[in-house]
This record gives sequence, structure tokens and C-alpha cells, in this order.
Amino acid sequence: MSLFRPLKAIFFGLLWVFSQPASAAYILNMTRGVTEISRGMHQLHMTIFWVCVAIGIVVFGVMLYAIIWHRKSRGATAAHFHENTWVEIAWTVIPFAILIMMAVPATQLLMKMNDTKTDSQLSIKITGHQWYWEYEYLGEGLRFNSRITTPDEQIQNRDIKNPHYLREVDNVLVVPEKKKIRFLTTANDVIHSWWVPALGIKRDAIPGFINEAWAIIDEPGIYRGQCAELCGALHGFMPIVVEVKSAADYETWLKAQKAPATQ
Repeated sequence: MSLFRPLKAIFFGLLWVFSQPASAAYILNMTRGVTEISRGMHQLHMTIFWVCVAIGIVVFGVMLYAIIWHRKSRGATAAHFHENTWVEIAWTVIPFAILIMMAVPATQLLMKMNDTKTDSQLSIKITGHQWYWEYEYLGEGLRFNSRITTPDEQIQNRDIKNPHYLREVDNVLVVPEKKKIRFLTTANDVIHSWWVPALGIKRDAIPGFINEAWAIIDEPGIYRGQCAELCGALHGFMPIVVEVKSAADYETWLKAQKAPATQ
């Protein structure tokens, strides 16, 4: 009976997971995102995931078949052989072919992710600080800091937390839709990491180095992220908020931001 209790618990646990609404299924999965790169990452992830599932089904299926139908109580006896050339060729060639099939789309996606210099229409330098972000629109004469604005009452559990708890800032990063944006990440003190899942971007911000990424964002909206590298006591207080506007709205915003500097 002790063997069936954990199996029963696993069965009903899986039954509960798969019986939940479809919208909840995406919580444990990668974000599909709003850029070509993020969608490519999601598709590659799912392809390799199902390849691994298929391999697992075949391998464990053969194991269970061997355990059940070739057990000692059925009178089965172990075969005695030293080597089998065809088996060795098969378990070398098949995994190699599977790896090549996975490596080709992965390499194509990596090459696309690193194509930061071709036809970029806007460059933004991102500098990580303990513990806030600094954004500089290169060639536009615009620079500002972005700090967390979650009230201390919520952090100290003296007030009800809002839906964007620890994910709200005073100055959001505003960018235009459907334009290639080049992001240059660095840091002023320790290693940080600028991560916005919906954009498919996660780049380390390292003092003295510049890491690059790019995005063409298809849909206006607000997309949130955070620092993904442990950078000190307030690491969890470095949220990222990106607001994507239409090209016309972005130009209006940019002029409004630059106006005070010219007065």
C-alpha cells in the first residue's frame, strides 16, 4: 500500500493542475511577448520541450516494458552479449541527429538576437545603480533616473498591496512601437541585469562593459520587468516599466521631456 499512496497523490495532483482554467497554464511557462525575438524564444522553448517529452516517453516506455514483461517472475533470463555494433551506432547517430535538429533553429535565433546594429532607429543606454535604473536616449539629449515608488506602508505590511506591488516607478522608459530600438546596458557599481520578459530581453549590466540587445515592439502598452541579478540588499526594489507608445505619441512625449531643458 505504501507504494500506491505516493502514486495516488501524484495522479490527483496532476489531475488538479490540468483541470485548471487555460489562462492559468501560462503562469509556469515562458512569456510569449510582443516582439519577434520573444515569440521566437517561446516557439523554440516549446519545440525543444515537446522533443524532450517525446524522448522521455520513448525511453521510459521501453524501461517499463522491459521491467514488466522481462521480469524474473515471468521466467525471463538476462541475455549475455558483449557488444552490438548496430545498437551502438543507433544510440550515437539518433541523439546526434536530434541535437542538430535543435541546434539549427537555436543558432538562427541567437544570430537574430545579436543583430543589434542593423537599421536601429533609436539607441538607449541603460545604467544600473544600487538601486535604480538610469536611462539615456543617445543623440536626443535626454537622461533620467527610474526609481521604485511602492509606498513604504505596503512594503512594511501596514497597507493593502496594489496589483503592481514592487513593480511601479516614478519615471517609466517610453519607447515607440514598430521601430528597432537598440538597448546598451552597463552598470555604475555592481553587476545588475535588465530583464523585461515581454520584450524577450535579459542583459547583464556589468561595470566597464556594454552589452547590447534590440527589440521591435509590435503592440503599445505597459510592460514590466525587474533586475534579475542579485546586486545587494535592495535588489528586489529595482523594477522596470516600459511604456510603448505610437510613433506620434512618442514624438509628442519626447518634445515635452526636452522642452524644460531648452527653457
